[in-house]
Amino acid sequence: MTMFFDPFQELDRITGSLLRRASTAVMPVDLYREGDHFVLTADLPGVDPGSVDISVDGQTLTLRAERTVGAAEGVQWLLRERPDASFVRQFTLGDGIDVEHISANYENGVLSVVIPMAERVKPRKIQIAAGGSGQRSVEASRSSSGEQQAQPVAQHEAQS
Repeated sequence: MTMFFDPFQELDRITGSLLRRASTAVMPVDLYREGDHFVLTADLPGVDPGSVDISVDGQTLTLRAERTVGAAEGVQWLLRERPDASFVRQFTLGDGIDVEHISANYENGVLSVVIPMAERVKPRKIQIAAGGSGQRSVEASRSSSGEQQAQPVAQHEAQS
């Protein structure tokens, strides 16, 4: 009987085994802004929704999850590429976040976290009375550096 031994395949198997036993697994995320809130989505395939934990401590949002791949007793694994894993990601939140109203949903292995902006940082229109010449509407918004900027939207002339 002839046995074939491939040292590179064996090295790949050992390296993969060591990496799978690392403390945390990769949790790929997407983050985007939609209107007056941010949406963070994270891929967590095979994770039990009961093991997902989301917490906010000060300005830090932490996502944690555990995946356990169980098998019946007496099972002899022939191939196991989906190991137990711990997922952890942390994000720093800015000052303009309403941490009291963060919400989350887990569906089909994807965690979605909706992070609303605080009312005080949302763009708004302010009416300005201009000493007898009429009123003008100005839209106030914050620049990426946090400075408040005003931009004229429309001017209304007073009729005499």
